[in-house]
Amino acid sequence: MQVSPEDFEKAKDQLKRLKKDPGNEVKLKLYALFKQATQGPCSTPKPGMLDFVNKTKWDAWSSLGSLPKDSASQNYVELVSSLVSSESSNQMEESSTVSKSGYESLQVTTKDNITTIVLNRPEKKNAITSKMYAEIIQALDEAGKDASVITVITGSGDYYCSGNDLNNFASIPPDGVEKAAKESAILLKNFVGHFIDFPKPLIAVVNGPAVGIAVTLLGIFDIVYATDRATFHTPFSSLGQSPEGCSSYTFPKIMGNAFHYSLNYIFLIYGVFCFISFLSQSLAVSKQLIRNAEKEKLHAVNDQECDCLVGRWLSDECINAIMSFFQKKSQL
Repeated sequence: MQVSPEDFEKAKDQLKRLKKDPGNEVKLKLYALFKQATQGPCSTPKPGMLDFVNKTKWDAWSSLGSLPKDSASQNYVELVSSLVSSESSNQMEESSTVSKSGYESLQVTTKDNITTIVLNRPEKKNAITSKMYAEIIQALDEAGKDASVITVITGSGDYYCSGNDLNNFASIPPDGVEKAAKESAILLKNFVGHFIDFPKPLIAVVNGPAVGIAVTLLGIFDIVYATDRATFHTPFSSLGQSPEGCSSYTFPKIMGNAFHYSLNYIFLIYGVFCFISFLSQSLAVSKQLIRNAEKEKLHAVNDQECDCLVGRWLSDECINAIMSFFQKKSQL
């Protein structure tokens, strides 16, 4: 294919308008082809050894040997065209990823019909604060109503989630413990309720250790995928607490009545999930048909667990366990 002078000038203009630096290797190749196309084979004296920049350019141009001007011009235009095409493709891909702002502790994006909610406190092992509870509720509300077909929850960094941030208890005044316990139960009930009522397939990608509420909620997910770094720990006994996240119902149902909460590591892996684009809303419809029969039971269990937790949070056992945690932390 013969390249016209107009095509060559157009390629020069397109190269100037590239937003992304193609890198030194490509720029040297472009330089050499441009020189070959406009001046022919390299005939200038070789720069001195210490003139590194010009010597590198000379070497690139000289390496083209006797390549005809027309061929160099064609190669130049084709290389520029490939750079323009690659940049346009990357821009389209970036524009298809919608990032949702307004979150302090989460990263929420939608791409290829998948909304991904990333727990984003890696420096705190993604421990859940009261603010984070509210943001996850908000993210689930938005994901349930957006155009995506499935929703994925995962963690940033090495941990999936280390459970509740016990600093949530640090600012409670001595005379406000009962009020705080009741308010926390209301928040937890609402939080778990959003997982129960979530209308679309909900996928957990457990990328690392999961603790407490991060584990107990997994029984409500539709699919759980775990990496080889994932571990599961439910420290109810050591913290003087009782089950939550409907796990008093879902865990025995999944793992049998022999299951006991003193286990440090439990395995809830339903299968490996392959991320593909879903073109049908039938998944959400199918979920509703399957889940509707269970919803009433799950909400009832959630209510009972939260009521029980208020008593546990006010117990000497739980208070002493939390005080012991902070004492050990202060000694580190």
